[in-house]
Amino acid sequence: MTTATHADEFVSLLKSLRAVRQFVDKPLPAAAVRDIHEVIRWSGNASNRQEFQVLWIDDRATLRQLADQKGYVKHLAGAAAGAVIVTWMEGDELNAFDEGRIAERIMLAAHAHGIGSSIGWFVGEGRAGAAKVLEVPAGRTVRTAISLGYPAEGALRGARRKPLGELVRRV
Repeated sequence: MTTATHADEFVSLLKSLRAVRQFVDKPLPAAAVRDIHEVIRWSGNASNRQEFQVLWIDDRATLRQLADQKGYVKHLAGAAAGAVIVTWMEGDELNAFDEGRIAERIMLAAHAHGIGSSIGWFVGEGRAGAAKVLEVPAGRTVRTAISLGYPAEGALRGARRKPLGELVRRV
């Protein structure tokens, strides 16, 4: 009998992360929220400038207002909490790269606690609308949102994946 290594457990956690867009009405425990916040704090970013802020929203009315903005954010409406990443670094590419890093770490930290999540983007006038709802100062970018909550029945579907050889090629 082989004992699973720490690497095996960690890789298994990474492989099991799924997007969850339907949630049960259950608040997130304070300990899990603290862990997610600490992961945000320690997430890597360009030159360690930390030119971002994550707005944590657990007010259901605000989550519904955000879900009504233009973009791919409807899943915020039923979430127990939402995290909106606000950036102010020059260069849209760096912002998007750092937002992706932070977003995935939020999702993985939540997943470690059995909390589901999904990433979304505000687009077009949805960015300005979300900034207004959240009272974000001018000159900052509001684009990425993550919904968080415990998965509803049937929310986790089978994950279809292409064969590894179609996705990874040695050169």
